[in-house]
Amino acid sequence: MKGESMTEQNKLVIVESPTKARKIGGYLGSGYTVMASVGHIRDLAQPSQVPAAKKADFGKFGVDVNNGFEPYYVVGADKKKTVSDLKAALAKSGELFLATDEDREGEAIAWHLVQALKPKVPVKRMVFHEITKPAIQASLANTRDVDDHMVDAQETRRVLDRLYGYELSPVLWRKVGPGLSAGRVQSVAT
Repeated sequence: MKGESMTEQNKLVIVESPTKARKIGGYLGSGYTVMASVGHIRDLAQPSQVPAAKKADFGKFGVDVNNGFEPYYVVGADKKKTVSDLKAALAKSGELFLATDEDREGEAIAWHLVQALKPKVPVKRMVFHEITKPAIQASLANTRDVDDHMVDAQETRRVLDRLYGYELSPVLWRKVGPGLSAGRVQSVAT
């Protein structure tokens, strides 16, 4: 692709779902490769996934509770091929468009894609509320950056879920019965 201008290079669009990828790919046509992340590509590390050098800080929760609740993320084993495929497609692209859902989770998925793929090309965030050709074209014309505030909100929710679930679930197992779990949404608020 040396010698090609950015406008001549393929553009990579990443959505969450393979069904959306096919539909949107049909609307965008040639010049665009549309692929799916199939949801989140990274999550908080399980204790067994934390490297030995980081165990003291992140080993219990995948979160450093002593330093601003810093999370330690890993690409799950089931997502390594997806990330590899996305990196390969990105290497052939002149621009990256993140078209994940316009909600907390979608914004976080977009952020994690940037962190994992480490693009060296311009990154743009596409948002739309319907999958129609006019909506997709309008979203291409009105891109924005990833919303860090929404990413922070999702990260806070995920960290709280981990801390709450990891601490309360063992109590439930001892007091009520094995196999029960407690999460922020699963448990009754008092």
